[in-house]
Amino acid sequence: MTSAAAPPEQTASLPGGIELAYDTFGDPSGDPLLLIMGLGGPMTWWDVRLCERLVEAGFYVVRYDNRDIGHSAPFPTDERITLARLARAFAGLPTTAPYALTDLADDAAALLTHLGIDSAHVWGVSMGGMIAQTLAIHHPDRVRSVCSTMSTTGDRRVGFQHPTLLPALLIKKPGLDGYIERQIKGALQIGSPGYPEPEDEVRQRAIDTWNRGVDAAAVARQMLAILTQPDRTKDLGRLDVPFSVIHGLADKMVHVSGGRATAAAVPGAELTLIRGMGHDLPEGLWPTFIRVVRRTADRAVAV
Repeated sequence: MTSAAAPPEQTASLPGGIELAYDTFGDPSGDPLLLIMGLGGPMTWWDVRLCERLVEAGFYVVRYDNRDIGHSAPFPTDERITLARLARAFAGLPTTAPYALTDLADDAAALLTHLGIDSAHVWGVSMGGMIAQTLAIHHPDRVRSVCSTMSTTGDRRVGFQHPTLLPALLIKKPGLDGYIERQIKGALQIGSPGYPEPEDEVRQRAIDTWNRGVDAAAVARQMLAILTQPDRTKDLGRLDVPFSVIHGLADKMVHVSGGRATAAAVPGAELTLIRGMGHDLPEGLWPTFIRVVRRTADRAVAV
């Protein structure tokens, strides 16, 4: 469970009126490590204790709320994302989105500029892995190394969801009680079967996330950015940066084929597949995650 020892939160005012909430851990003289969370997840889903252990591994850690999430400013639009529009995008039909993964990657690059960081190691999970990949493709000078975790390339033939997942997660109860119920059921459906998280910890994280701000419309906008993403396979093949992939063999949200395809696309990428890992960051696997992120960073040329 996330401890209460989070550092003071700050706000970065970026070009285009984007405002991102962020905080930092450790000494700025450490190796900068940017943490990018996935769909609908605030920066607090990066557990404070995990961040502190990354500091012990030599990193200066930056975590932040993506646009539209948590304490970052909502995207200024009255545009409504309907289920029909999401279904059209899911089917691969031409669909417009309020913003794209490239915009989210631009946000990450702008945050580094705000912090005075020329380049950083980047660890992204799920949608955050897609953003990390996109950041490396479009802003290669800002990226020292990449760890893409439980993510995929944008190729629709890989990284798909388990067909039974969506109906199981549809709970209609509104408000905080409904959100807690969805998170508990989601942890059972997509969490790591080999590293189950206690229900009271899932419940507390759900309460903390709700209190931070949960906006279904914002999550829908992020979902549309995911569903309209391009296939990055060819662009990934042109990367020249230390790159690692971590994926759970029990991941029902993003099939392990997404991780395998990502590693196969990037020259020299390291692939770590973990039995019993689903679509989360269980504490029992933190040592493994940290070793991979540190090892990948150590492959980077000092800048």
